[in-house]
Amino acid sequence: MSSITKNRPKTKEPQYGVVFDVIKKHGTAKLGLMINTSWNQDPRRALFTLSRYKFVAKMLSGKKKVLEIGCADAFGTRVVQQEIGSITAIDFDRVFIADVKKRMDTAWPLKCFVHDILSGPVKGGPYNGIYSLDVLEHIAPSKETLFMNNVLRSLDSNGTLILGMPSLESQALASPQSKIGHVNCKSGKKFKDFLDKYFHNVFMFSMNDEVVHTGHYAMAHYLLAICCGKRKGSADTHG
Repeated sequence: MSSITKNRPKTKEPQYGVVFDVIKKHGTAKLGLMINTSWNQDPRRALFTLSRYKFVAKMLSGKKKVLEIGCADAFGTRVVQQEIGSITAIDFDRVFIADVKKRMDTAWPLKCFVHDILSGPVKGGPYNGIYSLDVLEHIAPSKETLFMNNVLRSLDSNGTLILGMPSLESQALASPQSKIGHVNCKSGKKFKDFLDKYFHNVFMFSMNDEVVHTGHYAMAHYLLAICCGKRKGSADTHG
């Protein structure tokens, strides 16, 4: 019996003693800036957010080299890490990247750095999987083409892109704080039409709370799009 096992507190059922082994190895995990806000103000929202990462993880399962655009505190990024090879996470806000690095666990390594996708493609590419959740609605319509071009230049020619955003219809029920940065929400059809310009295949899903389905766009709170097969003329190279 190891000294760790011998000296740890004894739970009523011995199999649960593993919780102290995990603390010994990893410490006690700290919530990121964003997920901490959700957990303390609206715990259900934390569930909804993480369920989007679960969807991405399953859809990109097996991808060797994945990029997350707009990671914020990257708390949900670990869910995707379970299913893929390596991951790079970027955000344009230094405050959030500093938070990610401060909480980094060496058992869950990821590359994480400051980058504004509007300034150009992401170094280290091309990536064979890219996802971006809750970002496009913050991009002004006048800059959404620039956004997509730089995403495409970061994506391998046979890569898969997943985008997620709140639906336009959901904004009638959105909180004032949430609405502040939402300058480009779209209806389901317009979202698909927009992405069809860049990809041969766009698969749309609706989402309500943590449930992903193929229901009526206008009744969806959140929209998810899986895109593959870049159209000819899309940027194929990492510049």
